[in-house]
Amino acid sequence: MNLNQITVPSIDLKKSIPFYKKLGLKLIVKALPHYARFECPDGKATFSIHQVDHLPTGDGIYVYFECENLDKDVAMLKEKGIVFDQEPTDEKWLWREARLKDIDGNQLVLYYAGENRVNPPWRINDVLV
Repeated sequence: MNLNQITVPSIDLKKSIPFYKKLGLKLIVKALPHYARFECPDGKATFSIHQVDHLPTGDGIYVYFECENLDKDVAMLKEKGIVFDQEPTDEKWLWREARLKDIDGNQLVLYYAGENRVNPPWRINDVLV
């Protein structure tokens, strides 16, 4: 099994599509007003948005996009007008993260974890839990 796609809700795809294109995702399906799908620039994962009448309440969804050159990518996105809630920060779980929200308030985290993404020092290996 492999995770292929994440879909997040949006009130207005006509506003959301340009935002995600500005982040660097490639639009591959445009079925307005209900659905749009993007390819991530690295790897084979896809990301989509679908129209809803009401957004979820609370913290909602967190979507993590890994960036090999996080600080450089954040600087480039800021030059394009993207606003971040948190600048790149070294976190105690050994990831470097920058946080922002999309047009609909979905939580986005751009991060770099390197080997620690799947092999942190506290990884459980071959242990029945």
